[in-house]
Amino acid sequence: MTTSILYGRPPLVFDPPGAATQTSPQIPGSTALESLADGSVETAMVYAPPGVLERRYALAQALRALQVGGRLDVMAAKDKGGSRLKKELEAFGLEVGETAKAHHRRCVVIKTGSETGLDAAIAAGAIQAVEGLEAWSQAGVFAWDRIDAGSAQLAAHMPALKGAGADLGCGYGALATVVLRSEAVTSLRLIDLDRRAVEAARKNVEDARASFEWADVRTLEAAGDLDFIVSNPPFHDGGAEDRRLGQAFIKKAAEMLKKGGVLWLVGNRHLPYEAELNAAFKRVTPAGDGGGYKLFEATK
Repeated sequence: MTTSILYGRPPLVFDPPGAATQTSPQIPGSTALESLADGSVETAMVYAPPGVLERRYALAQALRALQVGGRLDVMAAKDKGGSRLKKELEAFGLEVGETAKAHHRRCVVIKTGSETGLDAAIAAGAIQAVEGLEAWSQAGVFAWDRIDAGSAQLAAHMPALKGAGADLGCGYGALATVVLRSEAVTSLRLIDLDRRAVEAARKNVEDARASFEWADVRTLEAAGDLDFIVSNPPFHDGGAEDRRLGQAFIKKAAEMLKKGGVLWLVGNRHLPYEAELNAAFKRVTPAGDGGGYKLFEATK
């Protein structure tokens, strides 16, 4: 039996348990919440995600895994779903104790075994074939139920690529699908921090040249052996904008590329990527600018 599970990284003010099994899909190497047997957990602490479907899915999965009499301790920033937590837990038929602390709402419930609506919440937030997208995806993955406009622009401007490459922050595989239309591509590594994205990409990109990695791009080993990299890097970390993420992706791309290798990158227009690109690459060419996005071709 797993004694205690943790989902995400709650602020230290909430005393997250040190010995708990981590189950967040955005922490590489963690245990999948879905893999835990029904009633196999004594206590669960969930740092609830901001998206409604994703949050209700995580809460329902944690409640499913808890034994009857087990305690669920859940918190979220007030403006990122915290103010809705109590109501959402009550909708599962639970009695909720609520407190406020450090701009967060915290709710504690005890599983009774007579909860309702867990299966529906799990079905709504599970990996699924998204209507109109013609792709598998899951709530919580970046742009999970739509074609991201930045990725669409990059796909439209990129030439046919060739050789060995990588898609850094691959999401559910939209950009990779376009890259692999070129027969001159010999291999493509799809890498993402989110296990759900990697699992969706694996279902969407059925190509022997593709390989899939659940990893933090920032800590990847870099061999300097790739011909090309494509990337629509993230710029939010834990819900807050963090410009250093994209800048770290650029540095890592330069380390992973061989001399003469090329990076195709899209970013929101307000993000300051030019200095990092110019420092890490020999030649940087703006490749398009429109709809709030800017594209770059950078050659090492």
